Amino acid sequence: MKARTKLLSRMAWLLVLAAVLIPAELAFAQSDSRVPAAFMGGFLLVFCIFALAAYVYHSLALQTIAEKTNTENPWLAWIPIVNIILMLNIARKPIWWIILFLIPLVNIVIIIIVWMAIAEARNKPNWWGILLIVPVANIIVPGYLAWSD
Repeated sequence: MKARTKLLSRMAWLLVLAAVLIPAELAFAQSDSRVPAAFMGGFLLVFCIFALAAYVYHSLALQTIAEKTNTENPWLAWIPIVNIILMLNIARKPIWWIILFLIPLVNIVIIIIVWMAIAEARNKPNWWGILLIVPVANIIVPGYLAWSD
């Protein structure tokens, strides 16, 4: 049974790789070399895997924060646009602030204010929300707020 599952898993990965590489080959149809197409297809596959991992991490952290702050409907963290409403509920900000997320540059300030309020809801210093503008720290902050004591 395990061997059959392993074989099916490998076949599925080969089908995914082929599905990514064949359209990439058409983009480079004028060149004689297939190396750029394979490189672009492989890059796209790796990028999609990292993007999926980041999405799962952020959604899981937001769901955990919602559960620890006793916010209703923590499963909303898994729905892409609706998770902003969950963040506003955790931060205890009005729902109409979702409109502010649509305005360029204002949305950066609003997201920092919301994450500062989320940190306060988790009984952490509010400067943890400011760390979202630091490139590597913005990956660590949701996890810290979710899984720290």
